[in-house]
Amino acid sequence: MLQFSEHEGFNRDVPVTHKFLKVEEGKFFSKSFKKTHGNSEQLEHCYIINCIDRELGTYAIKTNYYIGVDWVIPNKLPIQITPKINNKANQTDYLKMLLHCMKHPEVTQEIKELVEVKWEEPKIEIEQHQDFLTPFLIIEFLGVLKRIVKKGLKKSYYKVEHNLQSSVKGKVLVSKTIKHNLAQAKNTRTYCQFEEFGVNTPKNKLLNKAFQLSKTYLPNFNKITNAEGLKDLYNYINPAFSQVDTQVGLHEVPQRKSGSLFKENDEAIRLARYIIQRYGYNIKSQTKDKVEIPPFWIDMSKLFELYTLSLLKDRFKSKVKYHVTHKGNELDYLLNTETLKMVIDAKYKLAYSNGIDSQDMRQVSGYARLKKVYDTLYGDKDYNKLIDCLIIYPDQETGLEEITASNLKHVPIPDYINIFKVGVRLPVVVERE
Repeated sequence: MLQFSEHEGFNRDVPVTHKFLKVEEGKFFSKSFKKTHGNSEQLEHCYIINCIDRELGTYAIKTNYYIGVDWVIPNKLPIQITPKINNKANQTDYLKMLLHCMKHPEVTQEIKELVEVKWEEPKIEIEQHQDFLTPFLIIEFLGVLKRIVKKGLKKSYYKVEHNLQSSVKGKVLVSKTIKHNLAQAKNTRTYCQFEEFGVNTPKNKLLNKAFQLSKTYLPNFNKITNAEGLKDLYNYINPAFSQVDTQVGLHEVPQRKSGSLFKENDEAIRLARYIIQRYGYNIKSQTKDKVEIPPFWIDMSKLFELYTLSLLKDRFKSKVKYHVTHKGNELDYLLNTETLKMVIDAKYKLAYSNGIDSQDMRQVSGYARLKKVYDTLYGDKDYNKLIDCLIIYPDQETGLEEITASNLKHVPIPDYINIFKVGVRLPVVVERE
């Protein structure tokens, strides 16, 4: 298996060698991620492997801001890219970032765009501690469940069967009554099928089945991250399923959309199916030394964008708006308080630790000149005001762990008027016993 970290090879060639690559005679290798931006989609490379010397058969790799596991050569040569923002830092704790996002329902609903799983492709065997997918899916599933539980489990009519004493209700199940009652001289009992109204529906059973299954994985989280936030999620969700059992088959829950009012249910059912289909009742097998997982990719730049949103929500609550759009323009955040009115952009780039990116300056300045932005922030037609702009970027050395109103304008960007930058420190993996 080839193993690299995210964002390698942009400043220098990073050589990559393997016997299978030599057989391919100078072939170009890459994998892409379908990234959604507004109403459009575009493909971004997760990695690129180029032949830099055909005669010598030498290759170089560039990795983007994606982590995951995939096949370079199907069924022969896999690759794994791990979360690490730079060579000096420890491995980024993406699970802790994800858990922080779960604190805010508005952020949780954006998480489905973070991951792409290729369920139908051959699985790849990896070390258990390298499995980023299983904990990610479980956290994503729990985040969606939290939103559902907050609204209340959906109630509906569902069919039940009961062996009634001295009474009949609904449809009499003749064959069961004969086999289990009359044949055994239980002449006063009758098997009946009828409808009840409540939460113990097939869909809720499927959700509970995946929820109970994922609970067995909880001890394993303690080995890879601080699981306190995860325990809080479990404790919040658990009481809601006290009247829901787990006796249900996947075939009993058809894959159909529930409508705009129950989008969370559709997303939760999709994730529940993934968890049940791939791990069955034996998710504990995922704690063994070796595990098999399908190829997948996680968008770390999008995760940083959502993590930044959750940090802003911690401090500014509803005063920060996400993905304000206007005629093809889509800015990351718009901050609107009595004292702070800013266009804010998250950039998952290292350039801002020691410099800037001129293209980003033009982009954020353009956002701050949109009439819709002026109208939203000031509610009038006074377009003479100069709106502040802010770039938020990762900084593992001097970055902030939380964002406050007082530190947003600490670092002005030279040569630009009213454009500032703030570095945030990302959580890192701490070795655990």
